[in-house]
Order: sequence, then structure tokens, then C-alpha cells
Amino acid sequence: MKTIFESKATNTGGRSGHVQSEDGVIDFDISMPNSKGKPDSKSTNPEELFAAAYSTCFAGALQAVAKEHHIDDLGDFSVTATIEFNKEEDGFYLEATLDAYLPTVDKNMGETLINAAHEICPYSKATRDNITVHLNLLMDE
Repeated sequence: MKTIFESKATNTGGRSGHVQSEDGVIDFDISMPNSKGKPDSKSTNPEELFAAAYSTCFAGALQAVAKEHHIDDLGDFSVTATIEFNKEEDGFYLEATLDAYLPTVDKNMGETLINAAHEICPYSKATRDNITVHLNLLMDE
């Protein structure tokens, strides 16, 4: 294995604390949302950070598999990740939904691309068999 790069961030105070990346780009207070939202609108939470990271990683995987399928332009595509923080009797768990908008391809190719991206995306690999991930292809009507 060859390491391409590494990133480092440190949390102090847990879910009512602060997180900062080594380079200072990420520098946020952390707060646990409740049924009314976040107590501090300028804070974040691990699930929000995970959603940002997973959507970005999956979008990169889509670009890679599009090239493999000789698709040069995905247009103004997007990936939205929704991360749910859930509780069951035996503890807490996460669930993810990835909504991919691919305006330049038809439904069959779009489904091929999102399934192929799910196979190579490092976040998809990390979550495979650990959390439920729903893949959705969004199409123009």
C-alpha cells in the first residue's frame, strides 16, 4: 500500500466540544443536535462532517468511473449525502443516503455509474457491511 496523503484533526470535549484540523482549515465547535436542531447554529456535529466528506468522496468516485465509461462530461452533477444518527435498543447506529444528480446521462448509465462508484469509493468501502447505504439516482423530470 502506498499512502497518497494523510489528514489529521483533533477533537476536545467530545460531542460538546471543538474539532480542528492540523492545518486549521477545519475549526468548529461541536454540539449535539436535538429535535429542534443545533443549539448553536455555527457549530457542527460528526454526522454533518461525515456527510460532507462522504458526498465529496463519492462525487470523486463518480468522476473516476465516468472516465472509465468514456463519459467526458458529467455536467453540473452533484451528490448529497444524508447521514442519520439512529438509536435502537442495542445502541446507536448510522444510516446513509446518497442522492446523485447526473444530468448528462440516461437512467441506465446513471445507475451503472453510481453502482460502480459505490464499489470504488473509499467511504463506501469503509462503511460496507457496517451501515446501511441507500443509493439514489436523481433525474430531471
